[in-house]
Amino acid sequence: MMLVQQRPSFLVKENQQYAGTGGLSENNAHARFVPAFKDSYTGQVELSRYRDGRPAPFHLVDGLPDEWIVNRDLASNVVELKATVISGFVRLGRFFTRQEASEFVDQCP
Repeated sequence: MMLVQQRPSFLVKENQQYAGTGGLSENNAHARFVPAFKDSYTGQVELSRYRDGRPAPFHLVDGLPDEWIVNRDLASNVVELKATVISGFVRLGRFFTRQEASEFVDQCP
């Protein structure tokens, strides 16, 4: 039996909300957007990473700093983050929210 990692519910909801827009990695990678997270309280930005530290091509919470993690399941998967952590993207050193990334991609020719 293959175990499938579940994404935290907020990521599932965001993926549904931004389906078909530049607010998803699959629709904005061509414009050099890299999936990332930001702690809106501290301003700290972290690229999305696998647990082993490799960059992830989509939003994945297992590689985030421990201080951002509120709760893990019995298998050590992240199930809850601090309320101040938001998902978005980094492009050329600047953080974009999903909405900002979507609007940017819409304006690209």
